[in-house]
Amino acid sequence: MARILVVDDERTVCNLLEEVFVRHGHHVLTATGGRQAIALFQEHRPDVTLLDLRMPEMDGIAVLQRIRAIDPQAAVVMLTGGGAEALEDQARRLGVTDVLKKGLSLPDLIGALDQVLGKPAPSRPDLPTANSASPQPASGQATILIVDDEAMIRDMLAKFLTLRGYRIRTAQNGAEALAMVEQEPPQMVVLDMYMPGMNGVEVLRQLLAKHYAGGVVALTASQDEHLLQETLELGSVDVLGKPVDLDRLELVIQVGLVMTGR
Repeated sequence: MARILVVDDERTVCNLLEEVFVRHGHHVLTATGGRQAIALFQEHRPDVTLLDLRMPEMDGIAVLQRIRAIDPQAAVVMLTGGGAEALEDQARRLGVTDVLKKGLSLPDLIGALDQVLGKPAPSRPDLPTANSASPQPASGQATILIVDDEAMIRDMLAKFLTLRGYRIRTAQNGAEALAMVEQEPPQMVVLDMYMPGMNGVEVLRQLLAKHYAGGVVALTASQDEHLLQETLELGSVDVLGKPVDLDRLELVIQVGLVMTGR
């Protein structure tokens, strides 16, 4: 068992990575800010730290510098959304163990972590990937389509909801989601509002035009009142802010399934 510190300003990422790593036998600490991360590192000396590069107030580079001052040999894996080559180069100069893209699927992330820990990466069929569906459902099991352009968010929400007994399918953009709904309508869609190409509002409009009978839970990091109102007017069950409160998401899905008679 390894002690892992997960540092990300998105609580959703922390919660779901914690759940995944705990199920693989690890002890997990989480921090949503740099100062909290440094305090936890100082106290617990984790075997490996997963560190978000971009965070408000104190970014990953500043946290890495403090970690290196405490323990020059500590294993630190930097997570980046891309488009920050200069910062990634700086992290490498500071001796970061590895730099991984946030678009990495959960099985690949766990494989990379196993390599850092010096263990072989076994096959993990229990972990859904960004473009896979879970096994065929038992009778009466609700199907949920998760639509988000970030692979890690898709995978983590898929893992969380799969563990709650739902059948999960995923789509990385609006066009793919609409095609999947046309092919096999899910009982519920968990839909990111901000995606390149076709945003969530347009997906909602097209679902409405196609007379989609299931429910939709919208996810957004925006506080735009006009967007929130339009999303509700287009028939979404609820609008949840990012980072997502996972307990509330599960409750909203349950309520939505009742409202739509599923």
